[in-house]
Amino acid sequence: MKKLIALSIVLFSMVSCKEDTSKTSNNSAELKAEVQAFLDDYTNTFVKLYYDSALAEWDANTRIVAGDTTNAYNVQKANEAFAKFTGSTENIEKTRKFLEKKDALDIVQVRQLNTILYAAANNPETVSDLVSERIAAENAQNETLFGFDFKVDGKSVTTGDIDKVLRESNDLNERLANWETSKAVGKDLKDGLENLRSLRNKTVRALGYDDYFTYQVSDYGMSRQEMRDEMNKMVKEVWPLYRELHTWARYELAKKFNAEVPQYLPAHWLPNRWGQDWSALVNVEGLDIDAALADKEPEWIVREGENFYKSIGFDPLPASFYEKSSMYPLPADAPYKKNNHASAWHMDLENDLRCLMSVEATADYYETIHHELGHIYYYQAYTNPDVPPLLRGGANRGYHEAIGSLLGLAAMQKPFLAEKGLVDANVEIDETQNLLKEALNYVVFLPFSAGVMTEFENAVYAENLPKDEFNKKWWELAQKYQGMVPPSERGEEFCDAASKTHINNDAAQYYDYAVSYILLFQFHDHISKNILKQDPHATNYYGSKPVGDFLKEVLKSGANNDWRELLKESVGSEMSAKPMLDYFAPLMDYLKEQNKGRTYTLPESL
Repeated sequence: MKKLIALSIVLFSMVSCKEDTSKTSNNSAELKAEVQAFLDDYTNTFVKLYYDSALAEWDANTRIVAGDTTNAYNVQKANEAFAKFTGSTENIEKTRKFLEKKDALDIVQVRQLNTILYAAANNPETVSDLVSERIAAENAQNETLFGFDFKVDGKSVTTGDIDKVLRESNDLNERLANWETSKAVGKDLKDGLENLRSLRNKTVRALGYDDYFTYQVSDYGMSRQEMRDEMNKMVKEVWPLYRELHTWARYELAKKFNAEVPQYLPAHWLPNRWGQDWSALVNVEGLDIDAALADKEPEWIVREGENFYKSIGFDPLPASFYEKSSMYPLPADAPYKKNNHASAWHMDLENDLRCLMSVEATADYYETIHHELGHIYYYQAYTNPDVPPLLRGGANRGYHEAIGSLLGLAAMQKPFLAEKGLVDANVEIDETQNLLKEALNYVVFLPFSAGVMTEFENAVYAENLPKDEFNKKWWELAQKYQGMVPPSERGEEFCDAASKTHINNDAAQYYDYAVSYILLFQFHDHISKNILKQDPHATNYYGSKPVGDFLKEVLKSGANNDWRELLKESVGSEMSAKPMLDYFAPLMDYLKEQNKGRTYTLPESL
């Protein structure tokens, strides 16, 4: 009897399971339909409000008039509407409810729901007053930053003017005056940065994040400590080469300025306001791109950038790109200012694509236009029916920068430049000097991005660094990671970190750029060796449809994927600095030879 009873229970269980499976199937279909209806409604409103916000931000960045509050009002109004919707309690509760049953949903639906919840954490309705206060504070910070009147010896100068002096001048007094001027804006931004730290942290804590830095890092599927560990690993891997570059630069600059060799690099000696790029220290004979571009109009550079992308199989830019972008410097007598920091904008997550730049006929801008158009073509690639608007972003934030930097690197290699008639194909160049120039850009950047910027923002947001230690911390990190010191004591009346745009309006995300440099060399290594079959140091992407096909495959899925899986599928490995180290390996012997008998002041390892 016991066996029969047991058997009947088993049979009943089997039947019950079958019946439950059928119900589950029906329920699953109903749930998917319900979720899709929610996503469709959410997306329609999201896209409209996103566009309104982008339009207001565009005006605020392209027409800055001292004392005019119109833009500030419009940005506040548009961003509050966007924040109110994305952070609404109703949307949060619905999204959480749906995610409790995520196993019954399509993966694309789950990704969109996670995106909605992530966006909500930046603007939760439960702390709407805080969100409004933060939007107003961010707008005020931007107006202070981009409306600042930089003056040298009482004369107004642009940041471009300052950069030119730091790249070219041999007069240390002139360099010092311009460098100090470049940092003057930090004084006016320090209180605002402290206030923004508080508001940003309080906002995301409402949805359970410890702090704003942790919130931003979570977009990678990583913890704060995991990201810091990854960044420190990158710096440690390039440190032996950076240490050689640092020693070389100390001695070469001392020779240039007829000065004693310093223990650490004085910041005003370097050709960049933050010491993040030293490539201007080397001129490679035969690769004088500035001279080749001297008779070109800025628009020619922009069109040549587009021609490159078309040559590898991408579509022409829409006419609206040229009509609506702000590409060139303002006239000297313009009654307003604009943000001169190069950027690419996907205004409506559809076809309104724009660039904000101040293009001039220089090698820097020739590289930059290829970089920024990389963003634009990334936008175009994932604006397709297979990628919902909520997932129209990079595979991770670093991917976007990686693609831009990849095409910037490609556009500056000799065979590419020869293809474009900017250098003589037969000219002999010093390959070692060319590699040195590249290292002074790409390698030098990592200790700044992965070290100084990442650790400073971690200290500000996650460790609640007191305002009266902002400048002290900044220069401690600069000395540790860059081997760079200020020209003289910089007290807490200054806030030199805040002179960096990203500290103010792209906060707690600068590791994106470090990630991008690692990824770009992985992509470049794969393209050069497996597609072009060319030396990675001397490639020509121009006209290669297979290169375009590879890039399209990487770009077209946007954020509708797992970024780690996409990387493995495209280049066959996880994120690794090895291709970058391999690329610069031939430089080590040269630098060690140059540095024989010289004193190293950086430790052998961090």
